[in-house]
Amino acid sequence: MIYRTFPRTDWKVAEIGYGTWGMAGWSGSDDAESLRAMERALALGCNFFDTAWAYGSGHSERLLRQLLGGWRGDHVHIATKVPPKNGRWPARADYRLEEVFPPDHIRDMTRKSLENLGVDYVDLQQLHVWSDAWAADERWQRAVDDLKREGLIKAFGISVNRWEPANVIKALRTGLVDCVQVVYNIFDQAPEDELFPACRELNVGVIARVPFDEGSLTGALRADATFPEGDWRALYFKGENLRETVERVGRLSPVVPAGMTLPELALRFVLESPAVTTTIPGMRRVRHVDGNLAASDGRRLPGLLVESLRGHRWDRTAVIP
Repeated sequence: MIYRTFPRTDWKVAEIGYGTWGMAGWSGSDDAESLRAMERALALGCNFFDTAWAYGSGHSERLLRQLLGGWRGDHVHIATKVPPKNGRWPARADYRLEEVFPPDHIRDMTRKSLENLGVDYVDLQQLHVWSDAWAADERWQRAVDDLKREGLIKAFGISVNRWEPANVIKALRTGLVDCVQVVYNIFDQAPEDELFPACRELNVGVIARVPFDEGSLTGALRADATFPEGDWRALYFKGENLRETVERVGRLSPVVPAGMTLPELALRFVLESPAVTTTIPGMRRVRHVDGNLAASDGRRLPGLLVESLRGHRWDRTAVIP
């Protein structure tokens, strides 16, 4: 496992972390299997786990508490998130801050997460949605400063709306944001335009989420795919998006190097960016953990291959969670 420095701290975090959204009790999740997968990740050196209160109303947080209750190894860095008070994803600029992140809500949800996790502090607390319309509002700024001063959080971050990677840069310039979480993968390369340069300028960490584009970049998606009722993918891959996604994945197949899988290529592409601190694929089975974490070996992709992947950029604009 290769480790990268989390900006503004002395943390050394696994460059391939662990996303726990899929363990929140959604279709196909199984707690015992999830725990086995996370235990395997710990054994392989993964020390960064990303969760949120919204993942099953604290379910994934409580699973992490089970996981770490008997852990006697090195410190494991936990990141969680404050859900929007109005329960709406994504955030919109016309929402008032008091509807989404009033200071008492930020504090109350942080304490709930601490209770779920069974810890006195969390390494990274994030706001789960964002609009830069609130960037200059001193209320969220004071709330963050209070949480840090009281030792309830060590660092603070913002998880930005899907396909709106620049809609956080004003907040970054307040100096209060230590990390930003953003969708970044072979298709979604827009963070490289403005966000990543700003993060490098301001020494802000980057958590790259959705490295497999909700599963399409594993190569397992089919044009006739159907999903259980309530499954997030039924919304994400609705209508023409499913057909076009499958076609685009098909065009990637010829560039996957011999001896490499498409998921491995997807992870290695994300890790090519020096702006990325860690990426957090969801992994609900031990075999997924073994396959994904094996990509953290320090090997670089050939420059010509990286350039060819630039041609697979897909700029989507319909903002969904």
